[in-house]
Amino acid sequence: MQFREAVHDDLPAIVALLADDILGKARDHAVVDEAYERAFAAVTEDPRNLLIVADDGGEVVAVLQVTYIPGLGRHGAERALVESVRVRADRRGQGLGARLMTWVVDRARERGCALVQLTTDKRRPDAHRFYERLGFVASHEGMKLPLG
Repeated sequence: MQFREAVHDDLPAIVALLADDILGKARDHAVVDEAYERAFAAVTEDPRNLLIVADDGGEVVAVLQVTYIPGLGRHGAERALVESVRVRADRRGQGLGARLMTWVVDRARERGCALVQLTTDKRRPDAHRFYERLGFVASHEGMKLPLG
């Protein structure tokens, strides 16, 4: 198993992972289209954004996005924001998600980030337990304003 930055050839597998999710089924599409192409280009061209995949013998079996955010808070500390964590259905429950999250936390620590943060939908109690097992604490109440 290798954790690496995503390349364009990974895009169909990444999109499939996003769509193969109880919430993703309603908001994502399983087919790569121009919107996904634009988003992939924007993320991969931005040095503060990384799409990381778990590659098992050339097969993408998990993905996450990490964004490094500079800020004045915490005495000018940078933070890592983790989003879109997905593990392929047939690979869940085998420790892959924990290994991927540990890997990204270690990279954030090496980079000098003061914290790693993420949001998880309130309708995902299994995800909440997963992140809590990794040491994450539900310390804030998040809010969103859909614009479209």
